[in-house]
Amino acid sequence: MSRPKCCRNIGVMPDKTCFRPKGGPSSDLEEVLLTLDEYEAIRLADLEGLYQEQAASRRIIEVAHRKVADVLVNGKVLKIEGGSVSMKAEKPIRCPRCRRAFSPDCGKHNEMSCPHCREHA
Repeated sequence: MSRPKCCRNIGVMPDKTCFRPKGGPSSDLEEVLLTLDEYEAIRLADLEGLYQEQAASRRIIEVAHRKVADVLVNGKVLKIEGGSVSMKAEKPIRCPRCRRAFSPDCGKHNEMSCPHCREHA
């Protein structure tokens, strides 16, 4: 049994989430899924110049690089979506009931409740 994936914070959602080779029908092409945490690892490591501890775990960046290489070399479609992530909030949310600050739970952006008093924010 594999270990459950932990929630990772990402700083930026991608503007574009699908990249495909030019020419020919894209419906015939194989798709490769790059998760949002893998996207964030590539963004931090390769665009921002942060590596290893600062960017993401070594395994995530290696898997992401392998997927991008597969897309480029083999002419596949790249889709960026999914994964266990949450957005880094500029400021934590303050509960209207108990007034304590908290960050939203991973994957529960539509239903945020205070972890201290369980009031919906």
